[in-house]
Amino acid sequence: MAKITLDEMNPNMKAKQDELLGKFEKESKTRTFDHVLLVKLVYYLTIGIALYHFITSFIGYPATHLHRSLHVAMMLFMTFFLYPLSKKAPRKTIPWYDILFALLSVSVAVYVWGDYINFINRMGSPNTMDVVMGTILIVLVLESSRRISGWPLVILSLLFLLYGLIGRNLPGIFMHRGYNWRALVNHIFINTEGIYGTSVDVAASYIFLFIMFGTVMNKCGMGRFFNDLALAFAGSTKGGPAKVAVIASGFLGSINGSAVANVVTTGAFTIPLMKKTGYSKEFAGAVESSASVGGQLLPPIMGAAAFIMAEMLGVKYGTIVISATIPALLYYLGILVQVQLRASKKNLQGIPKEDLPKVGDVMRERGHLLIPIAFLLYMLLFSGATVIFSAFWAIVATIVVSMTRKSTRMTFTQILDAFSEGTRSVVSVAVACAVVGIIIGVVSLTGFGLNMANAIIQLGQSNLMLTLLLTMVTCMILGMGLPSIPAYLITATMAAPALVKLGIPPLAAHMFVFYFAMFANITPPVALASFAAAGLSGGDPMKTGLQSVKLSLAGFIVPYMFIYNTALLLIDTTPFIAIRVSITAVIGVCMIGMATEGYLFTNMNNILRILAFAGALLLITANVVQDAIGLTLLVVIVLYQRHAGKKAKQNAVPQA
Repeated sequence: MAKITLDEMNPNMKAKQDELLGKFEKESKTRTFDHVLLVKLVYYLTIGIALYHFITSFIGYPATHLHRSLHVAMMLFMTFFLYPLSKKAPRKTIPWYDILFALLSVSVAVYVWGDYINFINRMGSPNTMDVVMGTILIVLVLESSRRISGWPLVILSLLFLLYGLIGRNLPGIFMHRGYNWRALVNHIFINTEGIYGTSVDVAASYIFLFIMFGTVMNKCGMGRFFNDLALAFAGSTKGGPAKVAVIASGFLGSINGSAVANVVTTGAFTIPLMKKTGYSKEFAGAVESSASVGGQLLPPIMGAAAFIMAEMLGVKYGTIVISATIPALLYYLGILVQVQLRASKKNLQGIPKEDLPKVGDVMRERGHLLIPIAFLLYMLLFSGATVIFSAFWAIVATIVVSMTRKSTRMTFTQILDAFSEGTRSVVSVAVACAVVGIIIGVVSLTGFGLNMANAIIQLGQSNLMLTLLLTMVTCMILGMGLPSIPAYLITATMAAPALVKLGIPPLAAHMFVFYFAMFANITPPVALASFAAAGLSGGDPMKTGLQSVKLSLAGFIVPYMFIYNTALLLIDTTPFIAIRVSITAVIGVCMIGMATEGYLFTNMNNILRILAFAGALLLITANVVQDAIGLTLLVVIVLYQRHAGKKAKQNAVPQA
């Protein structure tokens, strides 16, 4: 039997991937031109945009408004070229109205660049032309967002614009002084707290470069390397294919930052293997979707969220990475524990070793691709270089290192292809960041964020646990159907301040809302990652979503752990305390897995499952007494289960 590698994939799976991406990730619904001139035009435009961002990251960006306005213009221009107006709009050509929209997008940047000094000086007192151009920009951004991501962000933005206009007539804490359209446009267009604010700044610098880094890595074979390495390490163990899905999806998800894209990329390979091993359709889909969502929580890249969080909090990137590591590992441990227990309960075996690639062979063939990642981590954490400078050299290092072996070597055309794909991938993220800028602009102008925080605290009656629960629900509702980065930006603006007002460290508060904004991708009724996984597995979408929540249960509890136990984020702690709380957290996560699966050495009754879950909750805080009770419950459960397991084996009837 031939060895199983990433290449062993159903030839029809590519079509299935494209279908699912188009269905569950609206960002993938782009035009496919049939005229060679249009194909080449878009290709070279995307390469030019990529080169602008790549080169300026090394030599330095233009002034703030100049760089951000040009970036937004480029992204809007590409949106109207790539994304049709509607399902019935032309997909092979570019209609006249989209050419007009594209030119209007450029005209806004030309306006800013052509009158830059006076434009900045008019901040606070915009003239009529400023209002006209600002209005055009807002309309273009909203329309671009609608085409790419659908209506959710557009409706939310329109509601906030309406709130800015009529807020003086609202009752209670949400009333504000009220603003006319001129004042709103001034804040959203000319000020750096609106469309040209922090979110677009991060998209134009960090996100663009790291998405390019991901596409270059993918082009030289990093995806295959992660899959083959995971197969070599875990494929032969009990329930091996599911563990392969968890490991490979975690690594890839950290780099590409899209849960749905990660599901259809790695899931096309791992889900059939899981089903072949004996996992149900729903469980196989849930493993893939849960692991793919978790990639955005996993350092070092975290789907670019780490850079946004660092920018919003005003801390170093390294601080975010170090703080995020233990919670992310706990999340993945929770999934792996359930996978292992499910395999033990159903006696699901792994893949025979002789059918798997060997670790040594995989490392010899593609192991050198780890060098750019190690180099990036060194640059980010130890060299003192800026994030942007580090990303630039990481891309260069990837290209250079890939040339050392024939199997990973990229031609000049493939490098250009990677740059082009990088630009196309950035468009959806950049537009989302721009439209979120409208929301953030209104929030900062009206004080809505502070009012929202006060409302959450009032509803929670200043009780931390109740406030955390309300914040969790708020984040998951706000994150429904949204890409990860805008989901985090919105929740960080509206929900995190409530936790900070209750004395939670800002980093812990932001990490808390980030986790639950991500989990909206796997939580019904709008569980895009779970539904995409169900499309690959053939399982029921809603059941797959519910199974994803069950698999990710440890992840739902981990944020509460680091709120009550900030040592898990390595905030203001000693090595001894950090190690102690990490150990109790690991035990707690394992107990959650036992309670969820209802199995250890044999099936657990409901009383033992309740005790296991209670023990896990007791291990959330750093209270020594509660830790002792939780550990005692663990000992009782293990001893009872070991005895019950031996008894079950003795009573088992031998098979003929």
